[in-house]
Amino acid sequence: MRKTTLALLLMAALSGCQESPSRSAGQPGTPPLQKITVAYTVQPQGTLIHVAVAKGYFIEEGLDVQSSIHAFGKAALQSLLDHKADFAAVAETPFMFNVLKGEKICVIANIEASTMNNAIVARKDAGVSALGDLQGKRIGFTPGTTSDFFLDSILTSIGLTRQAIQPVALKPDEMLTAIVGKKVDAVCTWNFPLTQIKRRLGADGVLFYDHEIYTETFNIASHQDFVQKNPETVERLLRALLKAENFVAQHSDEAQSIVSASTKTDPDIVREVWNAFAYQVVLDRRIIIMLEDETRWAIKNRLTDQTAMPDYLTYIYLDGLRAVKPEAVKIGR
Repeated sequence: MRKTTLALLLMAALSGCQESPSRSAGQPGTPPLQKITVAYTVQPQGTLIHVAVAKGYFIEEGLDVQSSIHAFGKAALQSLLDHKADFAAVAETPFMFNVLKGEKICVIANIEASTMNNAIVARKDAGVSALGDLQGKRIGFTPGTTSDFFLDSILTSIGLTRQAIQPVALKPDEMLTAIVGKKVDAVCTWNFPLTQIKRRLGADGVLFYDHEIYTETFNIASHQDFVQKNPETVERLLRALLKAENFVAQHSDEAQSIVSASTKTDPDIVREVWNAFAYQVVLDRRIIIMLEDETRWAIKNRLTDQTAMPDYLTYIYLDGLRAVKPEAVKIGR
């Protein structure tokens, strides 16, 4: 009898030591790790995701995140649309264009906002020293992105239109070569490429910002049907990102090191651009305002066949963030 009792105790002890990875990684009582794919960018707008991956916050929330890394948000969103990802991090401009195309997608949270991320960088040796000098110049931009919208916005602020310049469609990773090789006179882009180009041009470069005309929002998007069928997955993802938000606020230096390592970006460049961004998990009126402004711009410039303004509130999923941090939801129906 004594031997039997000892054997049972030993088996119980071993059973306790062999707790499943999902249980030990997450909170007690959480279900096994759920595998999902998140498409995001190497640009600083993806900071909260990079931190959540590096610090194990997704695992803590019961998610086994497969990372799908892209050069910019439009490409990440395309991965979602192609059903190669469950979530994508993307700015509002590509999201808006795809809503106008009829895609049934939604935003579950804004994870970054900035009024100082987009700018035009130009070569002085091309005769550009002031914004007005851009007239007639070859300007690189990335169609269907914030670069596209910001270019028109800053031109409009000085009384110019797209017809007053020579627009040159470029991918973000083509811009440095194009401007250094003098194939364009200026480029309209965002960080990190913006700062890399500025550094490469040195004294021959000039930057044009305008923090009054545009607020970039970077958002987590998904398919509407996936979100409706997987509300708990959405909540887990958001809880992990909220942990990352708290970590970034309290440990800025370490967060910058994580971003530098995960994006293979010079630490000095990460530090230089860091304060241009607000890394917060929120849902507020900014995204609605920007989506509507950009829709009017797209309709006016015949960049879409649509003529009516969508009800963008129906493309914002509020319940997930309300469940995990209700005070972060500042949009009412």
